[in-house]
Amino acid sequence: MDEIKQLLEEQHKAFAEFKQANDDRLSAIEKKGFAPADLEEKVARINEDLTRLGKDLADVAKKANRPGAGADGQDPMAQEHKQALGKYLRKGDDRELAGVQRKAMATYSDPDGGYFLTEDMAQAIERTVSAMSALSGMAQTIAGNAAVYKKPVRTTGVSYAWRGEGESPSATSTPKFSLLTFEAREVDAFPEVTNESLEDLGFNVEAFLMEEVALAFAEAEAEAFLTGNGVSRPRGLLTYDAVANDSYDWGKLGTVLSGGNGAFASSNPSDKLIDLIHALKAQYRASGAFLLNDLTLAAIRKFKDGQGNYLWQPGLQAGVAGMLLGYPVRTDDYMPDVASGSLSIAFGDFKRAYLIYRRRGMRIIRDNITNKGFTSFWVTERFGGGVQNFEAVKLMKFSAS
Repeated sequence: MDEIKQLLEEQHKAFAEFKQANDDRLSAIEKKGFAPADLEEKVARINEDLTRLGKDLADVAKKANRPGAGADGQDPMAQEHKQALGKYLRKGDDRELAGVQRKAMATYSDPDGGYFLTEDMAQAIERTVSAMSALSGMAQTIAGNAAVYKKPVRTTGVSYAWRGEGESPSATSTPKFSLLTFEAREVDAFPEVTNESLEDLGFNVEAFLMEEVALAFAEAEAEAFLTGNGVSRPRGLLTYDAVANDSYDWGKLGTVLSGGNGAFASSNPSDKLIDLIHALKAQYRASGAFLLNDLTLAAIRKFKDGQGNYLWQPGLQAGVAGMLLGYPVRTDDYMPDVASGSLSIAFGDFKRAYLIYRRRGMRIIRDNITNKGFTSFWVTERFGGGVQNFEAVKLMKFSAS
């Protein structure tokens, strides 16, 4: 907590310096038509400091969710699973593990298909992934045992009609439904450790494995949930058809123009961000958040409203990259840089907009043969994802028209 408090204090102090330097820059531009190079450099340097502090705060949140070996509670079966898995990871002895998973009805856990990690280990990995991948942490997550999760959704509202006394009720239109499917796809991680480390009883192989796997899966999920093409991987948020918000229809995502071609509008850029917020229905705005990358956020930090107030303000908690126009900001490296026609900012209620389906159970296979002197662990997770509510998120398209 002391580390978080110190970083937040540093962020607020840096932002006060940033506002003063940027105000001086804007004043110089207004008076002279340009700002001195040293002033531009000062603003850029403090802006970089703010980005660094934001990343440091995010790292603190990740550490808080970093997987530990855990105790698996007091469940005797869980304890037995943990001990048996430890023998398998360290020595390759799977005799007890096979017996444990047979008792747990894990019928397809065999030396060829792999053994399940303990539930405690799998949950710890998923917590870390959610802290490291912005959309993973905000989306709705469903867990199940089936290969495919199916969700019926209503694509049109229920209509109504007024009726006077003595009048017969008139027919109303029937709501339309669509069946969304989310197929669990496999992603693999291959952490490797020296055989000498495994022989060292002081080496925590479970903790090593969980941290390495969490890092790999977080990277895979962050990329897939934004840019995945849906072929052998989830369907990414940014891969759906994007149309002008006035032409929005179910199955497509509405966009608001930035006002500049590959840039923000040259005057009053804040107006377009406000337009983006209000393109979203009020029922979703209450839980709205911005999603963008650090470079885009650095540009927005310089923006003011009509009263001279900065649009961005430092946050009050770790894991959130400040507040923009009163809404939390999350950053993700896989959101695109601002370019002509790019979809570089998303705003929405991501829990209602995007669904992640996780098939229960992470499998592991031990391999101490392929690479002499090393033992590799082949860990497999199965998950899918895609938009489940196209009304609940809007995108900013960086175009003038």
